[in-house]
Amino acid sequence: MQKARIKLASTDIEKINSVCTSIKDIVERTGVDMHGPIPLPTRKLKVTTRKCPCGDGKATWDRFEMRIHKRLIDLGVDERALRLVMRVPIPEGLNIEIEMLEK
Repeated sequence: MQKARIKLASTDIEKINSVCTSIKDIVERTGVDMHGPIPLPTRKLKVTTRKCPCGDGKATWDRFEMRIHKRLIDLGVDERALRLVMRVPIPEGLNIEIEMLEK
């Protein structure tokens, strides 16, 4: 039996949650086995810059952070369910990978 592994990644947690709920709805309608969404560790990209561009004055710093949230969903493959999952509207800024695994 095969299964599909769906990996979602985005800087906006709301986009990931909306896609996860739409996939859950499809799974409930089709009756396919589903594991997840499993939250993976959030990657935090940090950049520290000096506030004053000239170098004079106080040494004050700005700290910027970008968080990349990830989710993992495993589905038992049903051709109809997979076709419906492929039609889920994907918002801009959300990366999605679907790979087929042998069980």
